[in-house]
Amino acid sequence: MTKKERYQFVLSWFKEHMPNAETELHYTNPYELLVAVILSAQCTDKRVNMVTPALFKQYPVPELLAKAEFEDVEPFIRSVTFANNKTKHLIGMAQMLVNDYHSEVPDTIEELVKLPGVGRKTANVIISVVFNKPGMAVDTHVFRVSARIGLTRNATTPLQTEQQLVANIPKDLLAIAHHWIILHGRYICVARRPKCEECGLKPACKFYQTDMKYVVEG
Repeated sequence: MTKKERYQFVLSWFKEHMPNAETELHYTNPYELLVAVILSAQCTDKRVNMVTPALFKQYPVPELLAKAEFEDVEPFIRSVTFANNKTKHLIGMAQMLVNDYHSEVPDTIEELVKLPGVGRKTANVIISVVFNKPGMAVDTHVFRVSARIGLTRNATTPLQTEQQLVANIPKDLLAIAHHWIILHGRYICVARRPKCEECGLKPACKFYQTDMKYVVEG
């Protein structure tokens, strides 16, 4: 199977079986999604969704969060990973939104990555989910699944993975493809023991073809 054929198969399968894929983070506006994505770094969406309702009730707009003290915010997110750093990032992000962007979430990667706590992955999530712009956010799921299936080759960094995926996925599918791959990695192509027996991508998957013995006997 050629690379082009592999991409065609994978994208067609996802179109048919996961037509409405979207983020599992709960939010009602760009500011809330930005907060949630910052909190989701190395943390589950489920955990983030447990803490954000109270946080958003206390700080519904960036102006309020920007004025908050560390001791005010940290208790709301204490159960997420790296709560201390994320508390500092959230307050700093809100302050920059207020001071530099008129309290509006910017719509470009270049501006988003200037915000505390926002890396390229988070920026891609925001531009694709909120602003419907082509973007491929690469988290651990996307990095792992893309390599396993064979969508990427010799990619050793998230940026290399992003570049290869962007080069081969049509622009109009990039935003939803990000969710397709994440959800597939979260529920089927899991890290330790992928559920190949449940996977519809087997005909196009390099891992399945080359490591089937491990999958069956491992």
